[in-house]
Amino acid sequence: MALRRILHYPDPLLRQVSQPVAEIDDEIRELARDMAETMYAAPGVGLAAPQVGVLKRLIVLDCARQDEAPQLMTAVNPEILEGAGEINEEEGCLSVPSYYARVVRQPEVRVRFLNLDGAVVEMNAEGLLAVAFQHEIDHLNGVLFVDHLSSLKKSLFKKKYKKILEQKQEEL
Repeated sequence: MALRRILHYPDPLLRQVSQPVAEIDDEIRELARDMAETMYAAPGVGLAAPQVGVLKRLIVLDCARQDEAPQLMTAVNPEILEGAGEINEEEGCLSVPSYYARVVRQPEVRVRFLNLDGAVVEMNAEGLLAVAFQHEIDHLNGVLFVDHLSSLKKSLFKKKYKKILEQKQEEL
């Protein structure tokens, strides 16, 4: 297992659409292990393969609270079958460090994916897990959470994020 470098906005790779995983082999399993290790080290609740520079439809999630045992989920070729409701919660992203914004999502989704054994999993996800699935599947489609902001908030994000990047450069 190895930590992978997380790509940051505005890396153009984050805007590309990921390809379906054709076969769950040792290479995909190793990528999933590396992604989980990277996500936990960050720390975050989800990570998509494009965030570590791999354009494959693979995500890892763990929405367990700090006082709970880890609940790692690996989803290969995940898709949202249906969703219901609307919530407006603050989100952040490992690829957009130090920036948070409120995003409208569905609080309940039905998802389908393959696990690392190749079995089809279909499940209902609610709350943070539902939001995390939507957020990470967006990454597979080249979409970042800031793309869900209004045009005014997007322009404010770009100005604020430029300042965040400048501050990080000064710290180096």
